[in-house]
Amino acid sequence: MNKRNCYAGIDHFRIIAALLIVAIHTSPLSSINKTLDFIIVRIFARIAVPFFLMTTGYFLLPRYMAKKNGDWSAVHRFIKKTCTLYGIAILLYLPVNFYAGHFTGKNFFSIVIKDLLFDGTFYHLWYLPASIIGILIICLLCRKYSLKTVLIISSILYIIALFGDSYYGIVSQISWIQSIYDFLFTFSSYTRNGIFYAPIFLFMGYIIAKSGCCQKKFATISFLITIFLMTIEGLVLHNMGLQRHDSMYIFLLPCMFFLFQILLNQNGRSLPVLRTISACIYIIHPLFIIVVRGIAKVTGLSFLLIHNSVIHYIVVCIFSIIFSIMGAFIMTLNKKSNFYKGRAWMELDLNALRHNVEALKKLLPTGCELMPAVKADAYGHGSIKISQELNKLGIKAFCVASVTEGVTLRQNNVKGEILILGYTHPSQFYLLKEYELSQTVVDYKYAKLLNEYGKIIKVHIKIDTGMHRLGERPENISHITKMFECDNLSIQGIFSHLCVSDSLDKSDVDFTYHQIQCFYETIEQLEALGYSCPKKHIQSSYGLLNYPELSCDYARVGIILYGVLSTAEDRTKSAIDLQPILSIKARVSIVKELLQGEAVGYGLEFTAPKDMKIAIVSIGYGDGIPRSLSNGNGNVLINGEMAPIIGRMCMDQTIINVSNIPSVKQNDIAVILGKSGDAEITAYDIASHANTITNEILSRLGNRLCKVYCYK
Repeated sequence: MNKRNCYAGIDHFRIIAALLIVAIHTSPLSSINKTLDFIIVRIFARIAVPFFLMTTGYFLLPRYMAKKNGDWSAVHRFIKKTCTLYGIAILLYLPVNFYAGHFTGKNFFSIVIKDLLFDGTFYHLWYLPASIIGILIICLLCRKYSLKTVLIISSILYIIALFGDSYYGIVSQISWIQSIYDFLFTFSSYTRNGIFYAPIFLFMGYIIAKSGCCQKKFATISFLITIFLMTIEGLVLHNMGLQRHDSMYIFLLPCMFFLFQILLNQNGRSLPVLRTISACIYIIHPLFIIVVRGIAKVTGLSFLLIHNSVIHYIVVCIFSIIFSIMGAFIMTLNKKSNFYKGRAWMELDLNALRHNVEALKKLLPTGCELMPAVKADAYGHGSIKISQELNKLGIKAFCVASVTEGVTLRQNNVKGEILILGYTHPSQFYLLKEYELSQTVVDYKYAKLLNEYGKIIKVHIKIDTGMHRLGERPENISHITKMFECDNLSIQGIFSHLCVSDSLDKSDVDFTYHQIQCFYETIEQLEALGYSCPKKHIQSSYGLLNYPELSCDYARVGIILYGVLSTAEDRTKSAIDLQPILSIKARVSIVKELLQGEAVGYGLEFTAPKDMKIAIVSIGYGDGIPRSLSNGNGNVLINGEMAPIIGRMCMDQTIINVSNIPSVKQNDIAVILGKSGDAEITAYDIASHANTITNEILSRLGNRLCKVYCYK
């Protein structure tokens, strides 16, 4: 998986790359020195588009490759987003196209199709369909071939592109090859498109994401060498008159590889807003080229705003940047999940969920499937969205605590088996049938109630192997066999629950093996009596981690699916790399002074030993944060610094000491659970301070915390 603290360089370079693209379309040094302008614009600035393609490959392709047959949902989201942007851009430039008479004359439909798929409906928009076509090519190749083969194929495509671009003068000397390229140019005006040009850079982004960064010093030296060689290459090709176009060079590939490595080695704060601003600059800058030229003609300042190429470039950039910042601000306001305007919220990383699913699947015995526990609102993570995402990952079975939880999932189109682990009152039996839910048979008496309902109900039989909670005792084999004989019970599974599988103490291990033995002996007895036992399951989270060898059909994973164990001290037989999904954040509502001797909060339990600065954070125990974190027992993070909680935590507010964080101000973000800079507060930390387990901390988070799902 990609590192999450190395995007500052990429985000900042987006703006530079966008301005380089503006330079390509304005030639800022053409009125000063033609050769220098060629070097800057036609050689150096050619790193801009490959950079954006590599960024797409770096972030998107690892998500796609995380799934065995490819995560097409991630690709679909990318295509949908890019098509939306393309559609907006098409509409934006449609009046200009009509004014220029672009859609008049013969072959109207063929021109439109050619523009939509390859050339772009305006001269800079070719990139959007190219990125879509390129990502589809790479995804299909990766699904069928090895990475080495994909690299070879994408490199061959790039070589074909080279000879239709900067090296065209060579192939133009061979008539039959030239005729092939001339045929290609009837479909696309350039080989700089999604078929030949985009795949190699998209794949390079993925290779870097997969292999990691090289040392910054080595990358910097290598980049300087390759950019120099690319400059020589470009000048030679230009002077020899070989270029049909000047979008690509041989040394552009190693140059981009090392440039991207340098950017990944940059430290600093990642700024997602720069992504929006750079995209806006890219889309709207040709519009301001037109506007600036229009202003120049109206005001009589053509000598300054047009003929002075430097001024022309600067003015176009200023207009583009200003309106892009405004556009980014408006888009931020209009986002449905604009949680940054809220008082307190959760952020849930669905990439971490996917990672955990893949890690857990590797532990499963042959023929066993995951049956995630999404009860208690998926341990506070939001059962609907989590279950829907799990459906996309191929998960086809779930377990919940109550029938209402099951109904909620069905009403939100969650597919597959949903097992109710707890008791359902007879008045709600109709819901089991109506929503195709499976009910746990808690004992023989309950089996008779279910059977008397008179309609076929799917059930799983629970065997009490020693926890003495729900289930029929193994020694009551006659009662269990009678369950199989109930006409209205469609038995889908048989299961038990291990009560000390989280412990590796000898006595607990012995007891767990006793439970396992009871369970499988019961199944053997049933089968010997002629009863066919369907799906079997006894492992929950720790059952899978400590007893992965068991032959089961389902593993009912709970807390580990969400990226944590119950406590930080837990030790398991199976090593597993888990990623926490959930973080909690809240706003600083006010920063104020607390003078020496003054007390604060309910009960005035904290008195300032000296003048100090405090902040009020808009979250409290009403949001599910343990009140036991009061009076210095807990902390929050602000700007990467730890701030202790002082006084009593309130239902809606928490008071913190920020005397050592001079930069804190109103509206800053406080992290209650998660990372801020290099610092982190984990669920283990909070559970330890509250003298409980992570399961309780996560599952009791309040409903008024807005849930924001993202792919980090």
